[in-house]
Amino acid sequence: MLTKVIKINSVIDDTFDAYATLDELVPFTDATQRWDITAIDSLPPYMRHVYQALLDVYSEMEEILAKECKSDCIYYAKYEMKKLVGSFLREAQWLNAGYTPNCEEYMKNALVSAGYMMTATTSLVGVEEFISRNTFEWLMNEPLIVRASSAINRITCDMTGHEVEQQRAHIPSIIECYMKEYGASKEETYIEFQKEIMNAWKDINNALIFRPTEVPMFVLERVLNCARVMDTLYQEGDGYTNSKGNVKNMINLLLVESINV
Repeated sequence: MLTKVIKINSVIDDTFDAYATLDELVPFTDATQRWDITAIDSLPPYMRHVYQALLDVYSEMEEILAKECKSDCIYYAKYEMKKLVGSFLREAQWLNAGYTPNCEEYMKNALVSAGYMMTATTSLVGVEEFISRNTFEWLMNEPLIVRASSAINRITCDMTGHEVEQQRAHIPSIIECYMKEYGASKEETYIEFQKEIMNAWKDINNALIFRPTEVPMFVLERVLNCARVMDTLYQEGDGYTNSKGNVKNMINLLLVESINV
């Protein structure tokens, strides 16, 4: 389930990032908020395929979970996807207006547009363990461990990919926002956000040590593991976009090639 959602999210992200116009993205965002197949008629023909696929993925998930009496979990997965698409639109509006947000404004939206919050919630939808409504609502409220994990994702992604992205029409990353707001050099900005990443890992560790009693430990571990995946993907450049190098080798070694013991 999570793999399919991540794949469809990548298509939507690229559509917002590099292909569609703002006039096309507004009705797509509205259609996503409605989450109704009748909204498809308001979209340009080329966007109808991805909208149909989006609804189909979640309908398939809901059908499977209904057999396990867990279909109410889908509400939370849809909520996070709607929130994510809304954050994509905000970035498209900034780009269209030639606007550079300050760091606080950028990060407030970027913690969502990084996709981590959606990923963390969706990763729990299909698990065998019972996930209570309180746990999903805890995630919806963006607790510190989730915000810290999302910050690691966003900052690491921006640091590794901003120079390539700025070669085309693209919103400023946190690097450009910080440099403009504080008059810092690129090197000074890198040092500052390496500290931010370190602090985010400390926040995650503290949440695991002094864990909140309202959520099970395996939920916190899932949040941690998603952050570890993101950290691994961006260790040597953008391993998600350019996945045929080290990332492919890691997956092959971990899941394909057998180890003689």
